[in-house]
Amino acid sequence: MEQVRCFIAIELPDGVKRGLRELQSRLKADSQAPVKWVDPDNIHLTLKFLGNVATDRMDEITAALTQAVQGTTYLSLEVKELGVFPNPRRVQIVWVGVSGEVEKLARLQQRIESGLRMLGFPPEGRRFTPHLTLARLRDRATPEERARLGQLIADTEFEAAPSFIVDSVNLMKSQLTPEGPIYTRLSSAALDKPLPTAKA
Repeated sequence: MEQVRCFIAIELPDGVKRGLRELQSRLKADSQAPVKWVDPDNIHLTLKFLGNVATDRMDEITAALTQAVQGTTYLSLEVKELGVFPNPRRVQIVWVGVSGEVEKLARLQQRIESGLRMLGFPPEGRRFTPHLTLARLRDRATPEERARLGQLIADTEFEAAPSFIVDSVNLMKSQLTPEGPIYTRLSSAALDKPLPTAKA
C-alpha cells in the first residue's frame, strides 16, 4: 500500500505570508549564520504531524477531523513576536508566535489529538505551542553564530501582521524533494460559522 507523509495544519492567508517574507528579508540582511529559511509560501500552523500514512486511511482521517472541529466556530488569530528554540544562546529554530484566540485554538487541537488517537496515532509528547517556523540553523553553525543570531532576534522589532480568520483545518501531504518540501491539501474540515450578532 502506498504511503504519504501527512500532517494537520491551518494554512495562512497571503497577507500574513507577505509580512513573513519581509521579516525574513530584514533578518537575512543582518545575519551571517548558515540558516535554512522556510519559503513563506510553505509556512503553516501545524496542529498535528501524522508521519507516513497509508493512502487508504485518508477518508477515516478526514472523517475524524470533521468530527473534531464540529462545535468550534471561526478563530481569530494574529501573528506577532519573534522567538527561538531552545534558547537565544543555542539557536536551532527561529519562529514567529501566534496570538489571539489561542485558548480556543488549543482546545481545538486537543479535540483533533483525541480523535486521531482513537485511530491509533500517538499523542504528541510535548505541550502544543502555536508557532510558525521561519528558519532552521544548519548543523555547521558555530556556537558564536547561534548566539549572534539569538541577539539579532532579540533586537529585531516585528510589527504584528493583521489578524486573520481561520475557517477550516486541513489534512496536508508533504512531499520531500531536493528543492524543498511540496505541500498539497488533501482534504479540509470547515469550522462552524459564527451566529450573526443581533443588531441593536
